[in-house]
Amino acid sequence: MKRLGVNIDHIATLRNARGENHPDPFFAAKFAKKCGADSITIHLREDRRHIKDLDAKKICSVKKLLVNLEISTNYKIIRNALRIKPNYVCLVPENRKEITTEGGLNLKKNKDKIKKIIEKFKRQKIRTSLFINPSISDIKIAKKLKTDCIEIHTGHLANLIKNKKRYNNEFQRIKKASLLASNLNIEVHAGHGLDYKTTKVLTKIKEIKEYNIGHFIIGESIYFGLSKIIKRFRKIIK
Repeated sequence: MKRLGVNIDHIATLRNARGENHPDPFFAAKFAKKCGADSITIHLREDRRHIKDLDAKKICSVKKLLVNLEISTNYKIIRNALRIKPNYVCLVPENRKEITTEGGLNLKKNKDKIKKIIEKFKRQKIRTSLFINPSISDIKIAKKLKTDCIEIHTGHLANLIKNKKRYNNEFQRIKKASLLASNLNIEVHAGHGLDYKTTKVLTKIKEIKEYNIGHFIIGESIYFGLSKIIKRFRKIIK
């Protein structure tokens, strides 16, 4: 079965706009699971622009709720994550000035540091994933780093599809990267910029086992409700 991870970061963004306690990401995490999410994704950024430390701690403490914690390679954040003990960790690049994650990790430049981080989480039996571009060379490095999974950055594909431009070349890049990763026994995930159409296109790649979707789900939920949007995505990836 292919899985749906629901990113609830922007529930926290909305809460933070008023500096109060509503809407509560903790409640949102439990509700999303009830609606059919296989896991919950939260990004504990260095600047804490949405999810806060207490949010992450509370959400990761919920029994039978699988949590995918996105974090940078900052050592303070790593220590935090090891204390919080999520089910899964996904290492992502961070730039303080970015609006959202702009691309995959630079594995070649940071492979020694990333390898040590992966080893720390493996000792705690926490599944590790690397957020990378659909690059054959990155897949090969990921194998050497002994990560459990890779999450392919699908933002470029999503933008091409949304702007009604030719996307086959980017689709083929993702397909080839997914096939190689799968052949190397690395589980393949996809995330960033996913909407209904892009997700449907990616379901043609059988190697992709998990889809992590946030901004679009939360945005559409304003009009149609979280439960309905989650169910629609489950139907698409089924």
